[in-house]
Formats: sequence, structure tokens, C-alpha cells
Amino acid sequence: MEIPALTENELEIMEVLWREERALSRSEIIELTPGRSWSERSIHILLNSLLEKRAIEVVGFVRTNKNYGRTFGPLLTHDEYVLSAVNQIKQSPCYKSKKSAVTSVFAALVQDSDINDEVLCELEQMIAERRKKNK
Repeated sequence: MEIPALTENELEIMEVLWREERALSRSEIIELTPGRSWSERSIHILLNSLLEKRAIEVVGFVRTNKNYGRTFGPLLTHDEYVLSAVNQIKQSPCYKSKKSAVTSVFAALVQDSDINDEVLCELEQMIAERRKKNK
């Protein structure tokens, strides 16, 4: 499945859907994004764009006052989106090999000052588990 490129505003909506892990209505998305970079009035445009890009789907309907509203859920996981971003970096012409692109991404993550010991331990554990699978 090809992962669509998402705008910053679309990504804010996706992050709410990923975080909540349940289908959300338009009004719930607005409520759960108090520091959003987009206006309330643009929610329809953003949701329709995400639907067109097949990043989300209509999961159902919920009654709001006298009307029914759609609820939306993600069609891709956060991990799939992140992997897609890394794969785009790997396709960049500035890297001679996919191996050097992966190494560069990993090096940037490890050197990031926001990465604490707990995260480093998680990364080490993931690498150890992957090595076991490769044997």
C-alpha cells in the first residue's frame, strides 16, 4: 500500500486518531486538538482530503443533537506512516545505498537530545530481537 504524503494539518488529525485508538466524529476531533494549527471551519476540507488520500475511512455514524455525523478511523497505523517517511528518505538520490540512509536516520535518532536512556534501551532491545530473527 502506497502511503500518501500528508500535510502538517492532516497529520495533526491523524495523530489524534492514532492516540485515541477509536473512531472519532468531526466535533470530537476538534475538541481533542485545542492547540491545532487549522481553523474549525477547515475540518471538512481536511477530512475530505484524508478520505481522498485513503488515510482514513468512515467507520460509522453518531447522533449529534437532531442530526447524524460520520465517525472516522485511520486506514494506516502510525508505524506504517513513519516507515513510509523513512522509505522516502531511502529513495533520496543523496544516499548511495539504502544501508547508508538507514544508518543516517538511526544516527540522527540516537544523537537527538530528547532521546533518554529508556528509549535507548528500547532501541537496543528491538535490535537484539531483530538479530535473533535474522539468525
